[in-house]
Amino acid sequence: MRRTLILMRHGKSSWEDASLSDRARPLAARGLRDAPLMGARLAREGVRPDLILSSPACRALSTANIIAEVLGYGPEEIVTDERLYGSDVGTLLEVMAELGDPFRCVMLFGHDPGFTDLAHRFSGRITRMPTCAVARFTFDAPSWSVAASQRPVTAVLDYPKKGVSK
Repeated sequence: MRRTLILMRHGKSSWEDASLSDRARPLAARGLRDAPLMGARLAREGVRPDLILSSPACRALSTANIIAEVLGYGPEEIVTDERLYGSDVGTLLEVMAELGDPFRCVMLFGHDPGFTDLAHRFSGRITRMPTCAVARFTFDAPSWSVAASQRPVTAVLDYPKKGVSK
């Protein structure tokens, strides 16, 4: 069975209010601009996740809400998972392995360095996930627990400035 894991790093966050905790930092103007752009790209590619999981941090959850809206999902369809905040590769693989097998496409919203580290584990070509980057991996696996221990069949990285001339 083909399974698709989509990792999306949150959009660029704002550092304007130094009194805010790391969890409370909102998206910056660039994050608010880039998230709908990436959502539109995903929509054009026909991405339809069966499950959307997000870190509870403001910038990640805001990014998830923007993407979900562009893809035709409501905010109530986003599930927050505390483990996605400040997670490392081991934790992310645990989250992946625990996914329900009926889900064929799952989208996770979270943070670096964990997301880049996991993306790099699945594809050595991915060495950096800029803000608002999307890494998409497909696996031929009977379950998510098997997929978590496999190499993906395909790996694709997209980000807002990809293909933009400087």
